[in-house]
Order: sequence, then C-alpha cells, then structure tokens
Amino acid sequence: MLRVAVVGSGPSGVYTAQALLRQPGIRVHVLDRLPAPYGLVRYGVAPDHEKIKSLQNSLRAVLEDERVTFVGNVPVGGADGVGPARLAELYHAVVYCVGAAADRPLSVPGEDLPGSYSATRFVSWYSAHPDIAADDFALEARSAVVIGVGNVAVDVARILARGADELRATDVPRHALTALAGSRVREVCVAGRRGPSQARFTTKELRELGALPGARMLVDPAELALDPAYAGVPGAAPLPAAVRRNLDVLRAWSRPAAPPGPAPERRIALRFFLRPVELLERGGRVAGVRFARTAPDGSGGVRDTEAYEDVEAQLVLRAVGYRGVPLPGLPFDPARGTVPHRAGRVLRDGVPSAGEYVAGWIKRGPTGVIGSNRSCAKETVDSLIEDAALLARRGAASDPLAVLRGWGLRPVEWDGWLSIERAEAALGRSLGRGPVKIHDWPGLLAAARGGSR
Repeated sequence: MLRVAVVGSGPSGVYTAQALLRQPGIRVHVLDRLPAPYGLVRYGVAPDHEKIKSLQNSLRAVLEDERVTFVGNVPVGGADGVGPARLAELYHAVVYCVGAAADRPLSVPGEDLPGSYSATRFVSWYSAHPDIAADDFALEARSAVVIGVGNVAVDVARILARGADELRATDVPRHALTALAGSRVREVCVAGRRGPSQARFTTKELRELGALPGARMLVDPAELALDPAYAGVPGAAPLPAAVRRNLDVLRAWSRPAAPPGPAPERRIALRFFLRPVELLERGGRVAGVRFARTAPDGSGGVRDTEAYEDVEAQLVLRAVGYRGVPLPGLPFDPARGTVPHRAGRVLRDGVPSAGEYVAGWIKRGPTGVIGSNRSCAKETVDSLIEDAALLARRGAASDPLAVLRGWGLRPVEWDGWLSIERAEAALGRSLGRGPVKIHDWPGLLAAARGGSR
C-alpha cells in the first residue's frame, strides 16, 4: 500500500487526492495548517457567492472517502511546523498544494501606511480566517480605493458597498457583520492601470456589482474611449465574447439616467488608465492615492502621460495579484514564485527529488480558475503513479498520525471538523441566523474537541 500525504485541503489538494483515489492500493492523508478544510473555498470566496461556496459539497465527498484521512492543525514548514525532510520519513510521497499565500506589493511610497491593506487581508477578515484579528477593519473611512480590476477587486468593492442586512443570511462572522452595519464608506473607487478591455473581472462579477441596492455605478466615458478595443479601431482583432460583454456593461454605466427617488447610499466608480505611484498621508494615516494617468502605447501596454490625479481615500485595498512564498525545506524559484518542477516532480538542483511533488498555484503560479486545478492535479498524479514502483521501496510510517502526536502536534481529524460545523450551526441559531463561522484559533480548536467557546 502506498501512503501519500497531500499538503493543503483547498481545491488543488482535494483534486489531487481525488485523482489518487482512482488508483488502487493508495491511502491519502490530507494535511492542513488550519483545523478546517477547503482552503480558499472557505476562506477566500465571498460570503454572498453561495453557488461557488457550494463547491465544498464536492470537496467534502472526497475527504469523506474511507481511503482519505483529513489531518488538520498540522503546520508544514516554519519554526513550529513539520519540515519536508520529516514528512518524507512518514510517507512514500508528499504532494505540496500550498497555494500562493502572499500578495504582490505595489512597491510605491506610503504602501505601509495605516489604512492601507492587501485585499486578501480584507477577504480573510470577512471570511473569518483565524489568523486575522476581529478588529482589523473598523470601516470608519468615508472613501475607499481598491487598486486592481480583477474579480478579487470587484469582490471587496461589492462587500464594502453591500448592506449588512443582505449579508445576514450568509456565514459572515459577527464582527464583520457588525462592522459592515456601522460602515461609513460611501465612495468606492476601483482603479486599474490599463483599459477596460484588459480588465480581469468576469461579466458575472461586474453585473453583481451593478445590481447592489442603494448603490450607483459610475464609469467615465472619456476613459472608455481611450481603449482602442472599446473605440473600435479599424483593423483591430475581433474581441473575445467575454470582453465584448464587459464593455457593453461598462458602456451602459457610462451614460446612466438620473436615478429616480432618493439619492444612492453609496457610489462605486470604475476607473481605468490610472497607475498608483504614491499613497498620500495625513495625520499618520493614508489619506489618498496619487495616480499617474496612463494611455495605450500602441502595442498592448500603457505609457505614462506625465499627468497625475489624486483620489481621496482613508482606506486602500491592494488587489494586484498573488505570489507564492518559500516553504522552508523545499526549493523555490523567487522570480516565478513557484517550486521548480517537471510535470509536478519537485526539482532539486535540476534533478527530480524522489517522493516530492507539487500541484496548484505553488506549481504553476496564481493563474486559472478553481477548475484549472483538476488538470494540474492530474498531471502531477500521473507523474507520481509512473514513479510508484520506486516510491514503494521507500520507507513509510505505519501510523503517521501517531508519529505526529509523538512530535507534540495535536491533529484535528474529520470528526473534529464535524464538531466545528456543529458549533458554527449552534452559534448561528443563537443569533437567529444560519451557520456562522468561528473566527479565532481558540474557538475553532475548542469546538474541534467538543468544547464550548
């Protein structure tokens, strides 16, 4: 029997486990630093995106297979974690599916001012990630700027502008719901350095933004007209259908009729051809963003125009992409932010390392959608199966969990996760809501072991 550890219980890890289960004679331990499974599906998908969050049901089916053991609360790497060398003592093979945990920096002055955060931190806050303090976001700002024009940027703008009553039916934690109910944010600006045809958001996300009750969408027609694709330059290549749909939505928002009835509670401006060059300071906190105006350079990029614009903001959220971080004990390519590999086999000094594999964003970089992890996992598992005869000759522990406990760790298994689910359901009932996430480490671990908060 081949014993395989998969490090990470998000989509890439679970799809890897699922691909492994298609082979006979394999037992899989899915390890995670957190006591709760599902990775970014639990801690990265917006609470009002119930359809995407329902993906947990299919991931759950894999983790409940009798050949799979969920092993939460086990950090891998770092001073307090189990290093790759020690994991290699316990399993015939280890597949690392640790994602891309860091945000790409803006690398501009003022980026570290109070009031400036990564969008990922904001997402983790309203998703109840236990690493993020409940009081991280008081939302006392009047104006917010979101830098980036991908789906994460649209998500955080939507949550900022959505009424708390509309989120009450979701699993958003108490502290976030309370903060959103008291939010003073009335102006949200979402800005990107390139044009609308190069934005990374999907039409579905865009339309959701425009459907928010009490919010008005603003798009500058002059900024749209700068985009050669929008302007219909003769001889230009046909636009993909998704881009055409996005441009149609933006075109409609660029000439809105005066809304009947009361003034909108919040305004959301989508801005283009703005490159952040500095975060402005007042009173020791962020007070705005200085943008350089850009324009198309004729070859698909942009150039600076030597004009600048300052946009007021007491809250700045940076959503310009993710980046992998080194896992101590594994090789790392700092230029790509990934682990060097060949078809999923980890490379050490250019040579495949026996029993070590990668899948997901740490393998290919932060690209693709959730479903992209299936083919990525399949390639890695195909390589592992090709190596099976060699791997079977490696040593492996007969009871890896007993060894982990002997090393001082306290794994949370599937029953512990089910106990967390019950505790979150009980918490929700006490608040007159559906299940509500437990947001802190002590609460999660107490719930996992059948205790109370």
